Amino acid sequence: MTLSSVVPLAFALALCVPILLATVHEGVDRALTRVSIGLFGGYIEEFREEHPNRQQALRMAHMPTTYREYGSKTMCYAAIAAVVGSILGIYVIWTLLLVLAIEPDTMREALPGPLEFLANLGGLPALSAGELFVLFTVACVTLGAIAASLTYWLRWWYPAYVADSRKRQIEAALPSTIAFVYALSKSGMAFPEVVRIVARHEATYGEAAAEFEVAIRHMDTFGVDVITALQHMGRQSPSPTFSEFTENLVSVLQSGHSLSTFLERQHQEYQAEAESQQERVLELLGTLAEAYVTVLVAGPLFLVTILVVIGISVGGTVEPLQVLIYLILPLGNLVFVVYLSMVTDSLIPGSTRSDEPEPVTPITGGSRGTNGENRGAVSTAVAAETVRSNVERIQYHRRLQAIRDRFASPLETLLERPNLTLAITVPVALAVVAWQSQAAITADGFDVTVIDDVVALALLFVLVTFAAFYELHRRRIDAVAAAVPDLLDRLASVNEAGSSMVLAVDHVRNSELGPLGEELDRVWADVQWGADLSSAFRRFESRVGTRAVSRAVTLITEAMNASGNLATVLRIAGRQAASDRRLKRERGQVMVEYMIVVYISFLVFLFIVTVLAAYLLPNIPVEGLEAGGGGAEVDGLAGLSAGEMDAYGTLFYHATLVQGLLSGLIAGQLSTGDVRAGAKHAAAMIALSVLLFAVVV
Repeated sequence: MTLSSVVPLAFALALCVPILLATVHEGVDRALTRVSIGLFGGYIEEFREEHPNRQQALRMAHMPTTYREYGSKTMCYAAIAAVVGSILGIYVIWTLLLVLAIEPDTMREALPGPLEFLANLGGLPALSAGELFVLFTVACVTLGAIAASLTYWLRWWYPAYVADSRKRQIEAALPSTIAFVYALSKSGMAFPEVVRIVARHEATYGEAAAEFEVAIRHMDTFGVDVITALQHMGRQSPSPTFSEFTENLVSVLQSGHSLSTFLERQHQEYQAEAESQQERVLELLGTLAEAYVTVLVAGPLFLVTILVVIGISVGGTVEPLQVLIYLILPLGNLVFVVYLSMVTDSLIPGSTRSDEPEPVTPITGGSRGTNGENRGAVSTAVAAETVRSNVERIQYHRRLQAIRDRFASPLETLLERPNLTLAITVPVALAVVAWQSQAAITADGFDVTVIDDVVALALLFVLVTFAAFYELHRRRIDAVAAAVPDLLDRLASVNEAGSSMVLAVDHVRNSELGPLGEELDRVWADVQWGADLSSAFRRFESRVGTRAVSRAVTLITEAMNASGNLATVLRIAGRQAASDRRLKRERGQVMVEYMIVVYISFLVFLFIVTVLAAYLLPNIPVEGLEAGGGGAEVDGLAGLSAGEMDAYGTLFYHATLVQGLLSGLIAGQLSTGDVRAGAKHAAAMIALSVLLFAVVV
């Protein structure tokens, strides 16, 4: 390849560099935005009114950009894609011409059996200069137009996709968010302050709380009243359910009716709707489980059996089996996992969260000299610089402290973040496989049968280690979530008896609350050492790090600032936590059935494939020899060569490993909604496959 042939490709790559840098560098993104607006801003403004849905999608997706900016960059990206696609079209046609110019006999010898029909396309005669010019022009224009159209469509489709994802998350978090609003309103807090508090806790209440931030921005930036801000918030929400709630809320505020009564009724209605939504999603999961068994377990098993029979009869089915096992089966399962994640996102929200560092209160003031005059007064700029440097030192110290704590207690770190086990086990497993791969390199090529057992055992090592830490982590979270309703109810009972919250914590910490008992002892220790109860609860929230505790602590600390009588607020939060726990328990009971279906389907797959490998292959006539079982050759069957026999046996073994890994992950996702929970199921299925083939085959 000459230098002149590389220049167009280098130019195409150079055009893509600014787009890639804009995703990571703010200055490049700003410059690209200015260029885009300068080139296409007028065109976008001219046709703004013709695309109201696009503007609405950008607002619903909460994308930090204007319609003019986003549209101009879309046009710029599409133009770049058109140029890059046209340049790539030159290389595509060039490659095709080189391939099709090969003689048919040469291509037929190089292609595998199932693809030999492509050799009929070879032997392309030489084209004239005019024909080449027309061909290259058509290819460049076609690929350029396809690239530009696809880029343009994807850019405008993405905001709608984000808005739809936010819609599902809002509706999933709506019952708990309304319960939070209801509890705060019952504490006697003014409703504008309730809106501000909800907006501040997006980390706890998700996208539903982010919607209230829209109302806060309208009140603070434009100075509108809370009614107008709520109306804007409802109109810009991607969730029709949330918009309806906002309209009803505005009507209640304008009419002067009881806000607490309205919120209580809305909370009950949305809780019932959440239960109905869960039933619908569970029915869908049942259908998906049946579809998975039919399409991705029974289907591949049927194809494997058919291809083996065809291979015995006429031969030449090793390559199709390889494509099925190594390509189609993993891709099909991957698509199913992605779709299953989209379905379960609206049913099972995340369970963990991270807490931000506590704010640092600066120390101000001066020092007095001996003459009584204030000699410690400094300028505002110097004081601000001092505070900033102190804050930086404290933040730096906290980062170092966090790193030291993680390395000082590695087991606790892995229990809190089980994903970190992969950073340890995966390199070790890859190193072992790479070291064993040297023995697989022979004079005839790479013998995969030498290392397939090593790969299986290395995969088991990774899965078992991750599953052990993940299950301990998940059980801890479940135990904490199960104890939260009891904690809230007991705090409410003690508070109703006339005790303050501090005394209520002291009383409740001695009761049986499972894993929360020790944490409440630490809360009480913080209080005894001089911390206020709100700070002690926030540290408790940071240590435990579960969504259930975060919601309870948020409600308690915010309600404590509004009222001393927290019994009603705690009762509301306790009922909400108990309802969430009950829904989760019902969901788990139903989803276990789907996990059992996946297990049964895999066991059937494993049994049939093992029978094929252990009893069918040894009794098939071998070309030039009698059957392995001692029988004569069967009329009408071509038989298999010794190499094909080994290839089929290896493919059967690999099929069980691939199916076991993927079925295990999907079984975990169906049972809990989290694909990580499938690690233990995948390990069990792979271990059963390895053991069965080692003993039977």
